[in-house]
Amino acid sequence: MSPSSLTDHTGYWLRMVSNAVSREFARKIGLADVTVAEWVFMRALFDDQPVPPTVLATKMGMTKGAISKLAERLISKGLVLRTEHETDKRAHALSLSEAGMARIPALSAIADENDQRFFEALGPDERRTLVQLLRVLAERHGLSAAPVD
Repeated sequence: MSPSSLTDHTGYWLRMVSNAVSREFARKIGLADVTVAEWVFMRALFDDQPVPPTVLATKMGMTKGAISKLAERLISKGLVLRTEHETDKRAHALSLSEAGMARIPALSAIADENDQRFFEALGPDERRTLVQLLRVLAERHGLSAAPVD
């Protein structure tokens, strides 16, 4: 029996599509001076802020050190704020600055347009089915970390 071909593997096709969608999104969001990881970080903050770095690290599936590095980059860009805890000087929380909040709609539109352009080849029912199947796979394999690379 001969070995299976690369194209016989579902993972091959998932990776091909994922790489294409991700590369184009990274290029487009980079034009807005934000990396994919920074976008995911900002979008996570948008939903629930202020947030301690440890909570954000868990939500994003990253280490506290990686979150700290992302936070520093975004703080230096004026998009994120760090606020000290009132009584515990070792603790702090992260939130979007006014400038960061203002950027979310435009960055979200870039993500929406990238999805629309890439997945327009599928009809609405096919697209819903694809998302449902991918969610089932993610859930069954315990995948919860936000993809940032």
